[in-house]
Amino acid sequence: MSEPPLKITVATVTYNAAALINKTIASVEAQDYPYVEHVIVDGNSTDNTLELVHHYQERNSVASVPHEINCISEPDKGLYDAMNKAIDMATGNYIVFLNAGDVFHETTTLSKIVAAAERYGKELPAVVYGNTDIVDDEGHFIRHRRLAPPERLTWRSFRNGMLVCHQAFFARTDFARQFHYDLRYRFSADFDWCIRIMHNAKRRKTPLCNAHVIVADYLNEGTTTRNHKASLRERFTIMRRHYGIVVTLWMHAWFTLRNFILK
Repeated sequence: MSEPPLKITVATVTYNAAALINKTIASVEAQDYPYVEHVIVDGNSTDNTLELVHHYQERNSVASVPHEINCISEPDKGLYDAMNKAIDMATGNYIVFLNAGDVFHETTTLSKIVAAAERYGKELPAVVYGNTDIVDDEGHFIRHRRLAPPERLTWRSFRNGMLVCHQAFFARTDFARQFHYDLRYRFSADFDWCIRIMHNAKRRKTPLCNAHVIVADYLNEGTTTRNHKASLRERFTIMRRHYGIVVTLWMHAWFTLRNFILK
């Protein structure tokens, strides 16, 4: 008996995102891979975000190859609390977060991710990862992300910074459920979450897979960008927790030197 096809959960967190959500919805709709679950967690929006989601659900219901759409709208404790709800709702083999305004790079992105994972046979990688491009509000390319994913990613790789952003980090859902986002962190819980998942993969001797694709185009200005200093303080705390104070101080000295050289 053949194995069922891999299902990908795309999780989108929204709050008053009517100006952005349609781009993300259109990107998911356009994927040529049919086994997709789109989980939308809305924080009780007061604009017409939900109306746009309902139109999406109506279109999907008559599509030739519909995918699953599951949406909830209720108050939350912030971005990462909503992302934890998405993890709990997910039924796919993998989950990736594509929030309002972010889009997949190509219509074939999910097909390429699945093909990369399936090369490993029954023992699916704990993480399938790729790269991202940064775009403006109109979707125009600005630049490649400065921190590029390494050929071989390990949990120690993030000593050099968040080399894979969460839009390009497909976590196996069973791994994701073991490690919810830590709500102590307001701006960098994704950094901590990725490290914990990768560290668990090492303990369980489960591979991480480089898909060698650009996964997503994401907006230049996000929550972390707008709160850069607070994010850096959180990342210092997270690095110290995972890698120790000596390594953290050494790496931050290198970050300072690197930024000076690149200016």
